[in-house]
Amino acid sequence: MNFLLDFLPLLLFFAVLRYADAHADWAAAFASSHLGFMVSGGSVGKEEAPILLATVVVILATLVQVGIFKLRGRKVHLILWISLAAVVVLGGATVWFHSPEFIKLKPTVAYWLMAAAFLLSQWIWHRNLLRDVLGQEIQLPDPVWLRLNQIWVLFFTLMGVLNLYVAHNFSTSEWATFKVFGATGLFLVFTVAQGLYIGRHLKPDSP
Repeated sequence: MNFLLDFLPLLLFFAVLRYADAHADWAAAFASSHLGFMVSGGSVGKEEAPILLATVVVILATLVQVGIFKLRGRKVHLILWISLAAVVVLGGATVWFHSPEFIKLKPTVAYWLMAAAFLLSQWIWHRNLLRDVLGQEIQLPDPVWLRLNQIWVLFFTLMGVLNLYVAHNFSTSEWATFKVFGATGLFLVFTVAQGLYIGRHLKPDSP
């Protein structure tokens, strides 16, 4: 259930984009009628309507996601706050300027902000964000926590670069497919690999 809630904004973004791509005339008319006040010039063409509708949906879905977490008393982690800020700012720019380039930058901005947060928290405040989140559940030697922090910085940095490559070398539809399925798959593989690495270094008294 939690995984579905985390993944829901991406799924809705992809579904709306694909549906609007297949019904471009309807998408343009609907967007112009209902979103005209939000876009420069007041009208939306067939080419940009799908990404604009999908962007509005992902902004609303992310806001609802954060709201549900707060209502359920769950902690909203840093990555979700960063994702929310990036999707509102860059998504808003996409809608206003009729351009998909802004929302296509959103993953890279979010990845690099996370990399910066992991890096600067360690360098400046001598805090390890991973240990802050997982330290109550698992016990690891300090050098392992530091190495994991560095690995996450590298992973987020490379994911940002990869998103830029896909965004600038493939169509918007292909980029959306990568964003929803390719990037998610890479995160799952990375998480499994990290779990295996952690398993090798768990202290004997870890649960």
